[in-house]
Amino acid sequence: MDKNQLGVQYMQDGKLEEAAQAFNDAISENPKDPVGYINFGNVLAAVGDEEKALKFFERALSLDEKAIAAYYSIGNLHYNSERFDQAKNMFEKAMKMGLETSDNFFMLGMSLIQLEKGRFALPYLQRSVELNSKDVEAVFQYGLCLAQLELVDEAMSQFIKCIELDQAHADAYYNLGVGYILKEDTAKAKEMINKSLEIQPNHELANTVKGLLDLNN
Repeated sequence: MDKNQLGVQYMQDGKLEEAAQAFNDAISENPKDPVGYINFGNVLAAVGDEEKALKFFERALSLDEKAIAAYYSIGNLHYNSERFDQAKNMFEKAMKMGLETSDNFFMLGMSLIQLEKGRFALPYLQRSVELNSKDVEAVFQYGLCLAQLELVDEAMSQFIKCIELDQAHADAYYNLGVGYILKEDTAKAKEMINKSLEIQPNHELANTVKGLLDLNN
């Protein structure tokens, strides 16, 4: 197996030390291949060494400015450090250079959400879900974005899909409950809110809404 492939396998298994060694070997064997630097940078990012990770991603780009995975990885670094505008720029650059993955569309959408640009985020979250309809978080965030734009029916359909994928998703039940309140279906709203609280009894928003529903009963 190729050293980079071996390292990726180690990362998927949570064996970061072994992954780092495999990527280090890949770099030693082929120092002009940007892939090894990107992969090593991802290990450093995973253990929280942002400064060193960035240097490896920049090294990859110095070898090949079209190494689009490096832009995606730099975007993640910025996002995790709440530099959302810089993150957006990196994910956009990766997309424009041809990285059309569900993850990149999702992160671009989430960066725009954090920048309070939900209307611009919507098509990217939609595309993310189209490319990976089993990504629970993408489906949920797409639903939230639709809800924030007051597209209630469309949002509710995404929350239903989210629950189909993960029957223990308390936030999806809660948001579905809110949707039923807006549609004036109190019985279904109570059912969804109660389900949310069965899963997560300390869900503050669900507890607040349940109190209001009980008060109005």
